[in-house]
Amino acid sequence: MRFLALNHESFIVELRTLGETLLLLQALRATPLPGVEDVIPAARTLTIRFSSQIAKAEELAGDIARMNLMATTLTDGKLVEVPVVYDGEDLPEVAALTGLSTHEVICRHRDAEYFVAFCGFAPGFGYLVGGDPALHVPRRRTPRARIPAGAVALAGDFTGVYPRVSPGGWQLIGTTPLKMWDLARTPPAYFQPGYRVRFYDATTKNRIYTAKDREFSKQTAPRVDKNAVQFSVVVAPVPALFQDLGRFGVAGQGVSASGVLDRSSFKSANRIVGNDEAEPCLEFTGSISFRSSGAAIIGVAGAPRGIDLRNAAGQILHAAAYEPIALENGDEVTLSDTEAGVYSYLAVRGGFNIERVLGSASRDTLSEIGPEPVGAGSVLAVRDATKIRAPVLLHEISNFVFPRSGETVTLDLTLGPRTDWFTPEALKVLANTVWEVKQQSNRVGLRLDAPESLARSRHEELPSEVVVTGALQVPADGKPLLFLADHPLTGGYPVIGVVADYHLDLAGQIPVGAKIRFRPSAPFREIKPTRRASMR
Repeated sequence: MRFLALNHESFIVELRTLGETLLLLQALRATPLPGVEDVIPAARTLTIRFSSQIAKAEELAGDIARMNLMATTLTDGKLVEVPVVYDGEDLPEVAALTGLSTHEVICRHRDAEYFVAFCGFAPGFGYLVGGDPALHVPRRRTPRARIPAGAVALAGDFTGVYPRVSPGGWQLIGTTPLKMWDLARTPPAYFQPGYRVRFYDATTKNRIYTAKDREFSKQTAPRVDKNAVQFSVVVAPVPALFQDLGRFGVAGQGVSASGVLDRSSFKSANRIVGNDEAEPCLEFTGSISFRSSGAAIIGVAGAPRGIDLRNAAGQILHAAAYEPIALENGDEVTLSDTEAGVYSYLAVRGGFNIERVLGSASRDTLSEIGPEPVGAGSVLAVRDATKIRAPVLLHEISNFVFPRSGETVTLDLTLGPRTDWFTPEALKVLANTVWEVKQQSNRVGLRLDAPESLARSRHEELPSEVVVTGALQVPADGKPLLFLADHPLTGGYPVIGVVADYHLDLAGQIPVGAKIRFRPSAPFREIKPTRRASMR
């Protein structure tokens, strides 16, 4: 095993094979280690997320290294069936690559039993192993820009089903009418790690799939009091999003945490109005105007912008961020565009009455999970604030100066987990280059560019592994991508380093046109397993 740091509260355990990975996953689930909050499997790695207040990475690595995988056996999981119409565009190519006829390809795929090793790429996308080795084929040389939902596909030693329309490079052999991801089902992902899977030919087998084959959990929207205060959005050229601290505990279904980009500003907005720090807020980037149907107290934090309040009498009043703002019935609030930073946060005393999806109110823009974006015409219900006892705060301030386009921001970087995939010259380029934030940047990540690029010393394909917020992933062109909150759960390009946790809020506020300089905090090193102090 190798132990590679991701950040101060997560690391990767690298193993030799997928089989070893699954055995270690089962061992860790059978014997949970103190301080471990989540264990997320991938092709040949496990990502360990832990509490640094309870455990140290080196001690956890020691506990894991001493586990006897030879004494662990994989248990049989639930068997699920998937109907397939074998009409994939790539069936002839798969047949040519394997030397089989298309009929033989179909029979070998249909007659095998599969095992869901892990989920990633997109919510509900399961990586299935255990099929016929004769069907191991490479990805397409040129990925498709659009693959339909329900496409059954092959890549390497995996088979899988695309849960939604997306780009992809797997070889398509058929389609299924089943929904791989359905929020009306519990759990939403049809494939769960550990499940056994069998495919059958839907055109020949006398089997009708019905809703009874699913386990449903009715999703109910929160009740709205007819007398509750409401905010009616008048203007919102760029849709705003509800966000909270994230969606944790569902990585096994291929869902990343998402959540707010600037946690310090988000928490400030809530403290201003006396809410719990984790109460969902409205995160917005452009100007926005809304009208209140009753009395409320709001707070605005984050990227600085003008705040104008027009009352029922038509008077225009100016308000300040980082201070509580009292609204009366008919007041209209206008928040202008910002010239520094990117994201601002609107909190209301008592909180917004919104639906949680998988335990969170965050809108994940990549997976399209969470409350719908807020635009002109949206009506936002406000919860009763009379039971809130915490005081409003008058002296909140921002944690940093918000960067402007053209300015250079320095971010501390922990090297790894795949720093050794790059040349020594690439590490010098990484530390000495000023990278510009490009127009294509969003909540998924910041696309960076410079005349230089980061050259790799290893060019083989990296098996998919978990990535975290702040990961600096390097695609084949050598131009890094800094992942933000809505990043995919797994990735197949090497991560050269991860931005320090204390700089993530600042990273989320860097606008297009600004520049970034990375400052490696220490040389790359593997985590060395040690024994816990109590065991010495």
